[in-house]
Amino acid sequence: MSKLPIISGIQQIGIGNPSVYEAFKWYRQTFGADVPVFDEAAEAALMLPYTGGQPRQRHAILALNMQGGGGLEIWQYTSRTPEPPAQPLLIGDLGINIAKFKSHNVAKAYADFQQRNISIIGDLSKRPDGSAHFFVLDPYGNICEVVPASDWFNKNNNVWTGGAYGCTIGVSDIEKARTLYSDVLGYDQVIYDETGSFADLEVLNGGGHSFRRVLLTHSKERQGAFSKLLGRSEIELIQVQDRTPVKVFADRFWGDIGFIHLCFDVNGMTELEDLCTKKGFPFTVNSGDFDMGEAAGHFAYIEDPDGTLIEFVETHKVPILKKLNWYFNLKNRDPLKPLPGWMIKSMGFGRVTD
Repeated sequence: MSKLPIISGIQQIGIGNPSVYEAFKWYRQTFGADVPVFDEAAEAALMLPYTGGQPRQRHAILALNMQGGGGLEIWQYTSRTPEPPAQPLLIGDLGINIAKFKSHNVAKAYADFQQRNISIIGDLSKRPDGSAHFFVLDPYGNICEVVPASDWFNKNNNVWTGGAYGCTIGVSDIEKARTLYSDVLGYDQVIYDETGSFADLEVLNGGGHSFRRVLLTHSKERQGAFSKLLGRSEIELIQVQDRTPVKVFADRFWGDIGFIHLCFDVNGMTELEDLCTKKGFPFTVNSGDFDMGEAAGHFAYIEDPDGTLIEFVETHKVPILKKLNWYFNLKNRDPLKPLPGWMIKSMGFGRVTD
């Protein structure tokens, strides 16, 4: 029986914004995403279904927090002006509502953010399972959430947040959505499943409505080259009960302002395509093998039942020490085996400091 496909974890969350370097500075200073894996201007030639049928120029930086967690793909159109939503997002709208960031002490992270005058929405509060969390607003109107996590790749006791830990995704039918998020992506373990009004959401636009909220994680530990760095993650599905939600990217392009996709690091793209097709989620974009110089691999996209974009990236080459022209080829490795910790840590030598 084939051990493929393998989903190693959330590789990154895509963030469309109007100024790539300004956004990179904010996210590295706020959430410690200070190690750029690549920093590249190029043409997005394969995303035509989502870019108005035309290739578009863009500039993207993939940034990591070396404590662990997923990265951020900070993404800016350069051939057009990125558009904000026509109306501010209301919680429960269809798409990625919130990006979650992991913390080893949420209360201390909250106090630290207060001291640094970061734009916190509301107060420290509790989720339906009793765990502490709080919300932050980035400079472009995107909501970030700091949530507790216990797994760390390289824990720094002086920095309270790690990388991306998941998303809150607005859906029209939670049971239908779980055919993707649970059956394909492996988020099969329910942490809570609650319906009603929620005090912790009332500080957010539209948060006073009635919702069903299902927080999911994965019962199986992730495997693969970057699994130790990317670590565990969670997906929260939210369905508004008493209004009709709209799509977050209605009448806009992928890459415009907002959370544009959720990306998973994978191995076995052919096997994954077969699985997705059987479950009713065919690839809508399939790059084949690519080489961007600093990174090489294969990427593809699917849509969840409401059109939210999920990206898969199979990494073939990754920079370890770019200054020494040291790149690591992953194509001939055991796909289940994590990379040595020292090798991943050496990526941190490219850290950007302010």
